[in-house]
Amino acid sequence: MTDPTPRDAARPVTPEDILEDLRAVVRDAEALLRATEGQAGDKINEVRDRVRGTLDEARERIKEAGVDAGVRTRAAARTADNYVHENPWLVIGVAAGLGYLIGRVGRRD
Repeated sequence: MTDPTPRDAARPVTPEDILEDLRAVVRDAEALLRATEGQAGDKINEVRDRVRGTLDEARERIKEAGVDAGVRTRAAARTADNYVHENPWLVIGVAAGLGYLIGRVGRRD
């Protein structure tokens, strides 16, 4: 089971946080299905079948989301790398300007 303590309120929720929460829900639902295996009855069997179907869909979506996030991250890194290589002086100028501004703001009392 995951840690029930709340996350740092100042930290924004990331897609990875959401995926981890969904994984925890899937694990808990699987545990619930295992715990009710010995239960009999048409209603329980019907609910268990629905939950199994929903869990299968959730697992597939989690898998797709993880792959999609990795692809997007690599594409963004590749784009940034290409831009820096194509415009090195512009990037140096922007970095120097930001450093100057941060230094000026940091020195204010």
